[in-house]
Amino acid sequence: MFEWQRGEYTVSTDAARLDIDVIYGYLDRAYWSSGIPRETVERAVQRSLCFGLFEGETQIGFARAVTDSTTFAYICDVFVLESHQGKGLGTWLMRCVMQHPEMRGLRRCQLITRDAHKLYEKVGFRSISKPERHMERTTPAVLNF
Repeated sequence: MFEWQRGEYTVSTDAARLDIDVIYGYLDRAYWSSGIPRETVERAVQRSLCFGLFEGETQIGFARAVTDSTTFAYICDVFVLESHQGKGLGTWLMRCVMQHPEMRGLRRCQLITRDAHKLYEKVGFRSISKPERHMERTTPAVLNF
């Protein structure tokens, strides 16, 4: 378990602190996962390296890394509740994610975003340099996208 402090805020990888109600509540209405089943969120959280953002004991943000902890990670489900946005917490959360020992030294770390490019650029992400090499297989109906 790892924790980072910034004033009254904490980022923690302690799975026991995660509030599934907060995580599901946000993801169920997020543009990338609207309508996602709660069971899917629970299973994804259990099988990922997760980072909770807390004000005191209250969860106010989240990030999830799907990783082999050796060569690759996919960052997803990053959010800060609207009432706490504009304080630099999203950037700090992502800095904590990238500082975690299992995230350092990876050959590739990817994510997908519609509108937060500037946030992720602050922690070293950039557009894919050779998009012609990348492929994907999606099944949108599975998660109601």
